Amino acid sequence: MKKTYPLGKLPADELARLLTMCEPADCRVLVGPGIGHDAAVIAFGETYLVAKSDPVTFVTSDIGWYAVNVNANDIACMGATARWFLATLLLPEHRTNADLVESIFAQIREACDDMSIELVGGHTEITHGLDHPLVLGCMLGEVTPENLVRPGGARPGDSLIVTKGIAIEGTAIIAHEKSAEVAGFDEAFLAHCRGFLHDPGISVVRDAEIATAAGAVHAMHDPTEGGLATGLWELAAASGCGLEVERDAIPILLETRKLCDRLDLDPLGLIASGSLLLAVDPADAQNIVAALQNAGIYAAIVGRVVEDRTRVVLLGADDELPMPQFARDEIAQLFE
Repeated sequence: MKKTYPLGKLPADELARLLTMCEPADCRVLVGPGIGHDAAVIAFGETYLVAKSDPVTFVTSDIGWYAVNVNANDIACMGATARWFLATLLLPEHRTNADLVESIFAQIREACDDMSIELVGGHTEITHGLDHPLVLGCMLGEVTPENLVRPGGARPGDSLIVTKGIAIEGTAIIAHEKSAEVAGFDEAFLAHCRGFLHDPGISVVRDAEIATAAGAVHAMHDPTEGGLATGLWELAAASGCGLEVERDAIPILLETRKLCDRLDLDPLGLIASGSLLLAVDPADAQNIVAALQNAGIYAAIVGRVVEDRTRVVLLGADDELPMPQFARDEIAQLFE
């Protein structure tokens, strides 16, 4: 019997192998598929088209709003502005009614309106074999050539910045979907954690806009499945560089620590939308942090980019360890 893959992303080495068979022949494709590439970029005259597709599979409440935001995040990581959204709704047989469909459409419309995005198409169907709704989003945006931020743009000497804290998304999902597993916490605490979707929020669109206006940003990445640790590995792979990260500088939210301690999860591997990872010119790092914090967005310098691509490490006060690697997101343990 052939080995099956666990829940979550394909193993990075297997995905990298498959992507080598999909290298674009069209010279207009400026950024194609690759590890750590948040979106594709295609030359279209004076501007570039930026394209992204991403599903929402774990979350059932606010799923339409969620799908718009996670796709807009990846557009923002390219320095671009999200403009047009397409949504494919796959709805469970025998469990779908008019209220459910109306709710998801209302969420999509609200999220699009908040960011001046147009819903321009998609597909909706009742699907056999599902026990909850799935939303597969496709976001299109645009950027001028001078404002494009390439995913492989990090360079040795750059400072690494992380915004808000980790893991906002994982904390909200646990509180929303796994209340029985964390029943020992009082309802006020869990309600606060569920609110993380909106405050501090899973969107990094504003983070990216402020950072790129404040200084030279060489690369941005939106850590999602596999958490910040996987996001760091992906940034290193895309840029062909190594990373030195100060363990104590990583902003891990107190609520996240509490839930992870209770469930024996590592916050570094917990799904992390809401936190933006940036590689920036070290001369501008403090200005970028200050601009973000002046806008009410916490930010911290957590490390640096180094030339040795094999050196992706977590530095402690008295020790040094390889950056952990997660074959699957920590939250997948709760959904098996």
